[in-house]
Amino acid sequence: MQDKATTDIQLTDAAVRRMRQQADEKGMAGIRLSVREAGCSGLEYVVDFCNTPESGDHVLDFDGFALFVDDASYTRALTGLVIDFEQDLLSSGFVFRNPNKKGECGCGVSFTV
Repeated sequence: MQDKATTDIQLTDAAVRRMRQQADEKGMAGIRLSVREAGCSGLEYVVDFCNTPESGDHVLDFDGFALFVDDASYTRALTGLVIDFEQDLLSSGFVFRNPNKKGECGCGVSFTV
C-alpha cells in the first residue's frame, strides 16, 4: 500500500532496480530511509535494509521491495526527494536530489536544510 504522504519521494527506474537488487541480495523485503544529525553540515542520509517498517514509517511499495521512510525525516528533510542510481566506468552510487538542501559540506556527505 502506497502512503499518500510519501508519494512525492521519487525513485528513478535505475534506483528501483538497484535497490531491489540489493534488498534481494541481503534477503530483505525493503530499505529504510532516514536522516540523522552527523557531519559538518548537520544531516546525512541513512539507508538500512529491513523486512518491516518501524512504527510511524511511511511505506512506498515497488514491485519486489518496499521503501520505508520515517515520519520525522520525511517532515524535516525528505519532502520532494528524488533518488537516482548512477554508474560509470569508475564508480557507482545513489544520488540524492533534495530540493530542501540549502548547503552541504565540502566532501558532500552531510547537508543542511
